Amino acid sequence: MRRVCLTLPTDRACAATIAAVHGEAAYAARNFEVEVHLLVLDSADRPTREAHAAALRALPPVPNVLLHHLDEAAQREFLREVVEQAGPAEPDRLLDLMLPDRASYGACTNRAFLIAKALGCESVHRRDSDSRYQLLDGVPVYPVRHELASLGRPAGEASGQVTETALDPALAHRPVAMVAASFVGELSVDIGEVQQLDPEVYQDLVSLWAPVDWSAEQKRELVAESFRGAGTEPFRRDHALLTVVDPMRVDMCNISFHQVQELVPLPPATETIGSDYFLIHLVHDAVLPGVLHNRHIVNYYTAERRTDAGFAAYQLRLVKFFLSMLYFNAVYARMAEAGPALLDAGDRVRPEAIAGFLRESAALDRAENEWRLRRLDHCYRSLGGRYAAFADQLAAAGPRLLAEAQRDIEDFALLTDAWGALMRAAATAGTAATTAATATTPGPRRQLERSST
Repeated sequence: MRRVCLTLPTDRACAATIAAVHGEAAYAARNFEVEVHLLVLDSADRPTREAHAAALRALPPVPNVLLHHLDEAAQREFLREVVEQAGPAEPDRLLDLMLPDRASYGACTNRAFLIAKALGCESVHRRDSDSRYQLLDGVPVYPVRHELASLGRPAGEASGQVTETALDPALAHRPVAMVAASFVGELSVDIGEVQQLDPEVYQDLVSLWAPVDWSAEQKRELVAESFRGAGTEPFRRDHALLTVVDPMRVDMCNISFHQVQELVPLPPATETIGSDYFLIHLVHDAVLPGVLHNRHIVNYYTAERRTDAGFAAYQLRLVKFFLSMLYFNAVYARMAEAGPALLDAGDRVRPEAIAGFLRESAALDRAENEWRLRRLDHCYRSLGGRYAAFADQLAAAGPRLLAEAQRDIEDFALLTDAWGALMRAAATAGTAATTAATATTPGPRRQLERSST
């Protein structure tokens, strides 16, 4: 029986989401020959973690569903052992990149990748705490239905599990590396108010993530489809397309990976939205088969984003995303140019090629990002109110943010170099540090193997 990891990283109260994702795990175990490891990586405060632990204890036992709830202390112990066993040149720096003291969408998912490897899982399926499942006739619509039907199979076999195929037959031997969908509901990036206040400023702001040499028309097209997911159309019937998946059509709240996540990590950048999207681009540019389905998840905004502190924190993460694009646009261009050359003879991604592109981009002149900061300042000030107040914060933080954006890409290169060794160490970890005590798993390694039955 194959093992799969269904993971929910969180830093906020989400007991209801935990119960809902457990429902998806139970559905997977009932309908497929799999052992599902439900992994909750918890970075919330202590009272919230305790509430999550209570929610997990209250879940009904399900055959072949195993529960794992790791707080940051438990995660750190596991990572420390893995880093020590891997023996990298800069162990302390790598440990900080895996578990930074600031929020990192990429780092939390990287931890899930390593823990899944330690658990013997061959695929990772990620959900988010600020999303929920659609319903059809009152029944949740679970994405795992399409994920387990195709993920990891040779594309030629997976073609029998989908509605439609738009894949070069020459790729039939390659395994399906990613199965994913998107979301419906609110924009994935909290800038709807900007669009309401001034559509022209919205156009200027969102277009800052495009390559600077794109035409005005290309930028308009990008803005028109950015952050909207699958719109608002509710689920009515299944559709799954076997193809090389367009990165603009999927979201990390509704995604699964096979093999590729063991070869290349996600960027560990802190306080940066979109830092977890790199593998979506890599799967596409390496021409790896994927399945795009329509079991979209519902996205919603938590109350914290509406506070003044939450607003400023979120806008800063958006700014850092725009600054990261100086480097990532260059890397994406190099990956697109390389195409299938990103793969070795066994159709596996070559991490050394990716690390090389990352280092090349880290040497780029910062002038483009200095221009981005000026445009951002203009956009925020023109909106007035709290946006203008944020512009004052941005002006003071500008030099630091420019340096951080460059350092983030250098850190990503370092982590990519070490990722293979970290994965091998995770696979053989097997000690108490792997599963340090948490509220719902109170003992050493056998706790992560504890069934909910």
